[in-house]
Amino acid sequence: MNLIGLTREERHALRRAVALLDLDRWRFGLAVLAGTLGLGSAVGLSATAAWLIARASQMPPVLELGVASVAVRTFGIARGVMRYVERLVSHEVALRGMASLRETVYRTLAGAPADVVSGLRRGDVLARTGSDVDAVGDVVVRGLLPAAVAAVVGVGTVALVGWLHPGIGTALAGCLLLAGLLGPLLTMRAARLDELAQLEARSDVAAHAMAMVDGAAELTVSGRMPRIRTALRSSEERLATAKDRAARPAALAAGVDHLATGIAVLVALVLGVRATLAGTMAPVELAVVVLTPLAAFEGTALLGPAAVQLTRSAGAAMRVLALLDAPGAQVAPLATQPAPRAEEDALLGTPRAGQADRTRPAPAGRAVLAADGLGVGWPGSGPVASGIDLELRPGRSIAVVGPSGIGKTTLLLTLAGLIPAQEGTVRVGTTPVGDLDRAAVSSAVVLTAEDAHVFHTTVLENLRVARGDVSAEEAAALLTRAGLGSWLAGLADGVHTMLDPDARSLSGGERRRLLLARALASRAPLLLLDEPGEHLDPETADRLVGDLLATGSGERGVLLVTHRLSPLAAADEVILLGHSDPAGPATVLARGPHEHLLRTDPTYRWAAEQERR
Repeated sequence: MNLIGLTREERHALRRAVALLDLDRWRFGLAVLAGTLGLGSAVGLSATAAWLIARASQMPPVLELGVASVAVRTFGIARGVMRYVERLVSHEVALRGMASLRETVYRTLAGAPADVVSGLRRGDVLARTGSDVDAVGDVVVRGLLPAAVAAVVGVGTVALVGWLHPGIGTALAGCLLLAGLLGPLLTMRAARLDELAQLEARSDVAAHAMAMVDGAAELTVSGRMPRIRTALRSSEERLATAKDRAARPAALAAGVDHLATGIAVLVALVLGVRATLAGTMAPVELAVVVLTPLAAFEGTALLGPAAVQLTRSAGAAMRVLALLDAPGAQVAPLATQPAPRAEEDALLGTPRAGQADRTRPAPAGRAVLAADGLGVGWPGSGPVASGIDLELRPGRSIAVVGPSGIGKTTLLLTLAGLIPAQEGTVRVGTTPVGDLDRAAVSSAVVLTAEDAHVFHTTVLENLRVARGDVSAEEAAALLTRAGLGSWLAGLADGVHTMLDPDARSLSGGERRRLLLARALASRAPLLLLDEPGEHLDPETADRLVGDLLATGSGERGVLLVTHRLSPLAAADEVILLGHSDPAGPATVLARGPHEHLLRTDPTYRWAAEQERR
């Protein structure tokens, strides 16, 4: 397929995206061969049937028609069989390619910094990893394959007709070029803007639908649901309009194809009749050269829709590559990255530390996470907290407390390497986190965020997101440790019970403890936990937080963020964040063991007393 109808950026993006499909060239060649034999059988059927009808009108001996009769049946059967084989093989190639590209997108998103991924709407991510990847894969079946088959069969048909009459063969070649190049070129140029508008509208539809599904309760309470419905309806109308506009160029290409077919047949009649009257062509051959081109244009008839698909795929490729080319993202070979974490990281589930654009390995045996003069904040804004020093190692537990919005969660994300430090440094061992690859830091640090994703699969498989070899017995022990023993006992199928999408049937506390059990399943020696006791009653929350802090006295180090002060006696150190200057970032107001802060810090003591009351 000629790419002249695309812009330079679209051509470049489409070539890159097709390369990322990692197509099986042998299978694609087999699909082209099967498609060529199928369309070639249609041409052969037309040519043989034309010869048979014309020759039969001359009433020759029946035996002279026997081979042609068998050939007609053979071509008729082969056409259907080869078309089926072509569809079977080509769709397998395309589906394998889509799976490869989608996995690459997931892995790249998993390796991208958190600020890159979090800046995207969930519906937009869904559209790009779903329909856009499918559109790139469709270019194989609906774009490249029809073009290759039409080219091969067209050359063969021109050679056959040219052998019978060179002038008719030349005219047929010109008409095939007209239908195969001019029509698709007009289609591509007219369809590009409509298709891009359609892609944008489809993305908006997905984003609004996801917003309605995920935030139905909040939107209803706030009274914003009618506004979202109106926006969704408007996006759907724009999508329908874009689809209608995109269909018009395909109709134009079909018109050009029919025009070229008519010209080819008319020229064949004029030149063929003249040659027959002159005695240079047999009457039987006249029927062949007139009727054969009708089948040859079956191939070019598919090039108009192929051009539309090419345009659609180019736009989708640009959107997919925009994810892959995001700052901090890197397209890495599939064989070099571990598979179990890809989908979880891509959906902003339980994030792992590290960035995929680094190559230096982590220092062996140095599972120590340290921050020196650390200032934290989201990229593009100033620090929300600064001057933070801490050291987390196996056998040590640290609790970070402070008012809501003070920057505690941002601190955890920075320590995990998911967003860059605004000031100071974060190190694993003696190496800055930013200089380590994702796998190296993930082997030392695991972070469980409060909005981590729960998948629509079994309880056991949700725990295996953190470690793929978790057994059913281990899963039950982890859930019991996280305070879900009685919940697990009430499940009909135990750890093999299927959860609904995003665990909507679970309470907030059950969901939080399930995520905690997932974190505990990880082999990482350092745990970063965000509000593990949230949505629990005070007694249960205190018991759970105390147990987690006690974990720090063993082979693991634990740093957790919490609002509850009562269970912090089990922590080796408590860090209190707050504002000494209301106009500046938060700083460390006090630090030390729980009992020390109760004796020396009035603010901490007052908060603890209010909590007890």
